[in-house]
Amino acid sequence: MPVAIVGDVANSYTVLWTDDLCRELIRGGFSGQRPTVLFGGPHRSRPSFRRAGVVPGDRIFAVRVHRTALHLVCAMEVQRIVDYADAGAELADEDYQRLTHWRPLKGGCITEVVLGPPGTPIRFDAPVSGELLERLTFTSRRGERQLKYVEDGRLLRSVSLEGIYRLAPDSADILTGRLTPQDIPA
Repeated sequence: MPVAIVGDVANSYTVLWTDDLCRELIRGGFSGQRPTVLFGGPHRSRPSFRRAGVVPGDRIFAVRVHRTALHLVCAMEVQRIVDYADAGAELADEDYQRLTHWRPLKGGCITEVVLGPPGTPIRFDAPVSGELLERLTFTSRRGERQLKYVEDGRLLRSVSLEGIYRLAPDSADILTGRLTPQDIPA
């Protein structure tokens, strides 16, 4: 049974999707589709969800920085994470078909596959307002930090988003509030 995007979720995280990846998804006609698979690995371009502490039940917000604005691209809840090397043996046929369909998300060196129920539709027209951008806060074992390089409601650099970062609960609520009712799976 799919887990809903709203409600009690252990943690929420952001993962940065590059402009190159977003352009590829636009060209490939993925706008409006609901992701069911994400890929992670050992490199900055495809960071490890496991190393970031992501577990089943957590929510992932894919974000993009485009022209000094932070865009909420989509959100997906994590159902399970499997090793990429073992995916062929562990996954059912329908899961394997999802891997093939979402190939543009795969990129280079991949070590893990994140599976979930259909997330929110992929969209590239949902910038977070400057006022909300200035309030976004991340949390870790070292404490909380706000998003860096924000000036006058504009995000000047994306470096503080490169990786997978756990959102503070209030910030997760802010991003969840940016999802429109038609975005949230039934």
